[in-house]
Amino acid sequence: MLDITRLNTFVCAAETLSFSEAGKRLHLAQSTISHHIKTLEKNLGVDLFERSGSGIKLTEAGRLLLPHARKLIHQSIDIREMMGSLQQRIVGHLRIACSTTAGKYVLPQLAARFRERNPLISVSIPACSPENAIQRLVDGESNLAVVSYEVSGEGLEHQEFATDSIILIVPAGHLWARRSSIDPEELIEERIVMRSPGSGTRRVLLAELAKHDIGIDDLNIFLELGNAEAIVRTVAEGYGVSFVSRLATECLLARREVVEVLVNDFDLHRKIYMVRRTIDAPNRAQDAFWRFIHDPANADLLRMLGSREH
Repeated sequence: MLDITRLNTFVCAAETLSFSEAGKRLHLAQSTISHHIKTLEKNLGVDLFERSGSGIKLTEAGRLLLPHARKLIHQSIDIREMMGSLQQRIVGHLRIACSTTAGKYVLPQLAARFRERNPLISVSIPACSPENAIQRLVDGESNLAVVSYEVSGEGLEHQEFATDSIILIVPAGHLWARRSSIDPEELIEERIVMRSPGSGTRRVLLAELAKHDIGIDDLNIFLELGNAEAIVRTVAEGYGVSFVSRLATECLLARREVVEVLVNDFDLHRKIYMVRRTIDAPNRAQDAFWRFIHDPANADLLRMLGSREH
């Protein structure tokens, strides 16, 4: 039978590629880490690491084991939490994979409020790509996922989380900053700092441009960046204009380092969804957060996403 403690030691060593670093993380002696790994290798009948004077690296067997080991560890945690919940206490560790800029701004505040109500539940929110968010959920590495598109598939369900407002921003000294609005066609000649492929912002923008017979090849894309905050700073420095989530640019808008400009006949809003697995065993912590996001007390946070002030 596989030992969860040894599996956890293996995962930590695989992520750090260092027995000494794994020992620091787990508060164990390096000799204990080495003993756990050797025992696990003996039980499985394979070498999990290649050892050399320069360090360690995973063998093929180690690379194959790693995702399964992570899943088993998460499942063991879920079992303990489910048993703890039977004592009429909501306990556990909630893992929420988040791939949207809007979610990164609002989720931490929701999690903080949730923790105040449920102090026995810990919450972690790793950032990841849209594709990885759902994959983490399917693989059991996360309990919930927040994405900017509807998810359909056997064993998954989603609920609308909020509406995100996407705006056009320009540098404070830009000619458009003194105008009340522009026409979509004017975007064609302007240098644009674009979100990288796969982002929800880019998908919504291209769909709206298509309504005005403007394709991506018609645009003068100066840079493609994968981080909304980096885009806002690049625009503030005068390198182009861009479309971003309002939440990502609030600070620089307030300081007038960038300016919001309306685009005539544009409706740039996107739905944000929370997704969970339906085939899981009952998880009171997950169910509690699933309900909590639409608690009336959180209306102020959800309004932050869709607000438009001019």
